[in-house]
Amino acid sequence: MRATVFRDAGKFGLEEVEKPRAGVGEAVVRMTLTTICGTDLHIVRGEFPVKPGLTIGHELVGVIDELGPGLEGYRVGDRVLVGAVTPCGQCHACLAGHSSQCGHGSGYEATGGWRLGNTLPGTQAEYVRVPYAQVNLAPIPEGLSDEQVLLLADSASTGFSGAESAGVRIGDTVVVFALGPVGLCAALGARLMGAARVIGVGGGESRLAVARRMGVDVVLDYRNQDVMAEVRRLTGGGADVAIEALGTQQTFENALRSVRPGGVVSSLGVYSGKLQMPYDAFAAGLGDHRIVTTLCPGGKERMRRLMATVESGRVDLTPLFTHRFALKDIRDAYELVGERSDGVIKVAIHP
Repeated sequence: MRATVFRDAGKFGLEEVEKPRAGVGEAVVRMTLTTICGTDLHIVRGEFPVKPGLTIGHELVGVIDELGPGLEGYRVGDRVLVGAVTPCGQCHACLAGHSSQCGHGSGYEATGGWRLGNTLPGTQAEYVRVPYAQVNLAPIPEGLSDEQVLLLADSASTGFSGAESAGVRIGDTVVVFALGPVGLCAALGARLMGAARVIGVGGGESRLAVARRMGVDVVLDYRNQDVMAEVRRLTGGGADVAIEALGTQQTFENALRSVRPGGVVSSLGVYSGKLQMPYDAFAAGLGDHRIVTTLCPGGKERMRRLMATVESGRVDLTPLFTHRFALKDIRDAYELVGERSDGVIKVAIHP
């Protein structure tokens, strides 16, 4: 089969590899749609370490091609959504209700249950072997298209979880820093949680336009205005919640500076390099701030709930797909996403 294989920083592309087989409790899924995530960019740039020879990618919609022994309730040919995080359902973290941290203490400390495209072959391939498939195959309701549900595997689920982890309450003001796919979904999540006002901070006309289209109440362009002064003016001194969705020192620091005393900073970005905590922004530790981090929740029940939200019409994620590529053109897709050219937000990759 064909797969997108990482070799070294800047060296990756389509290769012929052996088609996987399903072991006990596993399934093989034929990919019908996948995409490129910001974390995949970190990998191909050498900013996030993975082993050379790994098939990358971690968001997948497909059709079950093979079922291993021990699986019940699934059939070959079923359309399924597979999450980026694939919990086992049996370890201490899973049984304690922290399924995203599955395997904690067993070699996955930094990335929890994120295996596909990290420690196991990923989704930018014609076929994908799914571990712990009983927990991680979510049947797709009839009537929902691949593009309607694909981002629920990671980007949307992660964005929504930023608002959930922050405990957004009815009537809150929430400011979201970085309006990429995860940030836009964080803004949607804040609205779903009951925020009265969502302020989005970003750059690039296409992303700002999509933010407005998707219901962000106030859109601030960091390129031509004093964002922090405007946030303070709009919020009367500080937001209730700030969600950081990029993973840089500047966006993290701005998120911390934008919340009121007692406010919450919800960090979703993947950071590389050194992250510093300015003591004044942290109120020298006396501001009753709460800082939370979140890895995309995993498991089929999470995905079922998110698909039900889409099915009800509460959320439409399809405007985030701005470009479409065949798998054979995966390097062109990476170049587009990496350069953020032509108004790209999210790409759909077909076999």
